[in-house]
Amino acid sequence: MIIRNVRILGAEPADIRVENGAIAEIGPGLAGGDTLDGAGAIALPGLVDLHTHLREPGREDAETVQTGTQSAARGGYTAVHAMANTSPVADTAGVVEQVWRLGREFAHCDVHPVGAVTVGLEGRQLAELGAMADSAARVRVFSDDGKCVDDAVLMRRALEYVKAFDGVVAQHAQEPRLTAGAQMNEGVISGRLGLTGWPAVAEEAIIARDCLLAAHVGSRLHICHVSTAGSVEIIRWAKSKGWNITAEVTPHHLLLTDDLVEESPVGAYNPIYKVNPPLRTRADVEALRAALADGTIDIVATDHAPHPVEDKETEWSAAAMGMVGLETALSVVQEAMVETGLLDWAGVAQRMSVVPARIGRLGGQGQPLEVGAPANITLYDPSVRTKVDPSAFASKSRNTPYEGMTLPGRVVATFLRGRPTVLEGKLV
Repeated sequence: MIIRNVRILGAEPADIRVENGAIAEIGPGLAGGDTLDGAGAIALPGLVDLHTHLREPGREDAETVQTGTQSAARGGYTAVHAMANTSPVADTAGVVEQVWRLGREFAHCDVHPVGAVTVGLEGRQLAELGAMADSAARVRVFSDDGKCVDDAVLMRRALEYVKAFDGVVAQHAQEPRLTAGAQMNEGVISGRLGLTGWPAVAEEAIIARDCLLAAHVGSRLHICHVSTAGSVEIIRWAKSKGWNITAEVTPHHLLLTDDLVEESPVGAYNPIYKVNPPLRTRADVEALRAALADGTIDIVATDHAPHPVEDKETEWSAAAMGMVGLETALSVVQEAMVETGLLDWAGVAQRMSVVPARIGRLGGQGQPLEVGAPANITLYDPSVRTKVDPSAFASKSRNTPYEGMTLPGRVVATFLRGRPTVLEGKLV
């Protein structure tokens, strides 16, 4: 196939020839073979998400490997990391291999299971880290996401253990004793609404501790869904020491603020805005954007967290935390980072493809679009603006905070090793 008239990372239009799953030639006016007119779309290396909840096994009413990866493909992703908080928990070689095999059989993108750090996510005993690393799934990312590994001794042991196979511990930074019963960001709005506040220090204290632990044992640490300006400063300090720390930010923490809990289009207490960690202040959003731009925060990760209707459309205190995000991530990043001049398209490719693949140790993903590289390609039209309609999502769940919002851009096509998974915005 020849993909015509595309702008690689926003450069001048060129053609891309794809043969045998790889990029065979790049240049103007290539001849021969089937053709697809890119119509000036931007070509990016296939996106890689380090933080996706596919819910299978156990909560197939919210999402499955098949529907979740269809959602990912429509968002331009060619690889996702499936978080471990399934039922049963992905804390053994058997469960991570089950998820990996489901990915190979049903997925529209590569699926790389994340292994739990502790048995049952209970924070008491290390899970089978070595067995998961040696399994067919070749797990290299471990996380109790949804819960924090709050025991410092256990966290140190996990960091020491993963060094043996170049793994990384991805920490959900939340001191549980500071967030007992917490419902939203602690501040003026939480006080006015009478909701228990979630203080920024609960995140920042764990990040500071774990950076010190990672430096002490010489291991790799990744910080999930950074949400506060204070966290940014701690990570910036840790990186200035040369420590092996990486961090992610979600699209929703780059765009949305806690005042939506009080002033949403349908009034206060709309659980669609209930998420972990919570939406923060405008000052936090600005700090996160600046940190992503200057590299203090390494990547964008969706934290795609699907929930069925009954788990979200209920009173605030009973509602589940989380938002879907795979199909809107690139549009939100364009809105928050590209249109504000903070990132160009090469910068987007680094933070949504190249670096997440490097953190996850994915050899065949996140490679530059050049001759010989796997043909994992996302074609994206940034010129259109579309109103978000969750009923059109491929995901089983509809819990998006962007419903009715007009966002820029759309994914035109996604190619996984040269095979189209999305064409003209539709699943293949």
